[in-house]
Amino acid sequence: MAPSHALRCCKRALNWVPVLFINLVVAWSYYAYVVELCVFSYLVIFHIFLAMFIWSYWKTIWSKPASPSTAVSKCSLFLMKKKKLKQNVFRLVQFNESIYILQPQTAIRYCDFCQVIKPDRCHHCSSCEKCVLKMDHHCPWVNNCVGFSNYKFFILFLAYATLYCAVICATVVQYFIKFWTKQLPDTHAKFHILFLFFVAALFFISIVSLYSYHMWLVGKNRTTIEAFRGPVFANGPDKNGFSLGFKRNIADVFGEEAKYWIFPVFSRSVYQCYTMAKKLLVLSHLGLNVVLPRLLKVYSNILN
Repeated sequence: MAPSHALRCCKRALNWVPVLFINLVVAWSYYAYVVELCVFSYLVIFHIFLAMFIWSYWKTIWSKPASPSTAVSKCSLFLMKKKKLKQNVFRLVQFNESIYILQPQTAIRYCDFCQVIKPDRCHHCSSCEKCVLKMDHHCPWVNNCVGFSNYKFFILFLAYATLYCAVICATVVQYFIKFWTKQLPDTHAKFHILFLFFVAALFFISIVSLYSYHMWLVGKNRTTIEAFRGPVFANGPDKNGFSLGFKRNIADVFGEEAKYWIFPVFSRSVYQCYTMAKKLLVLSHLGLNVVLPRLLKVYSNILN
């Protein structure tokens, strides 16, 4: 038991290595740009994009992934012993909470690890060891699951990281050209200029492609998981099952009020309207904790 616990602790510590790497790169880029290069005319815009980048990045990291209710776990043993009761409860919960996504065998989705009924677009993350609402993917660069609670922050993190790298590349390129034409003074600062331009350009190319892909997903109202494997409804799989049209899809992620779109603050409504589901119980604490105990009480009275 002890070795297993020790290995788990080591794994959790190692998961922070990519986050530490990103923070070290950002810290070095700040030193190279502000201290070594001293581009005073661009410092204001540089600090604005840096501040927004760090704000959205840390919001993505520290936003706890929203999970479905654990009400089922309280009665899981009871349900397991009575399979017929379990199936009936699942059907009633599916009808009550408008759960439309099914397993390939057209059965309601249930997580055996967390012992919860999965709401639509909910998936189990093996890294976080929990079910995550509207899970997109687990990102090692933020050591967190990207889903309902922080997807907007993740998009803004990519956007401001792209702008941050673009500002560095655009303002450093003139010094980079002078470096190759040997017009710069022979000091150690020229090596910071060389590596700063290459690192910023490399990150810009990789991040802008990822940002473009996720904006395409936002426009389609899909998650990364749904892009590779379409959600299964009663009439079969449909990748466009949650699309509301481009404008509504954007509002579904960023919120109704455009003035909050550029800030990494939670601006979405608690309940989301979808084409197929009409309503999705995104905070199932509001429903399962009420529905299941009542259903179990009714069935217990019938059986007894």
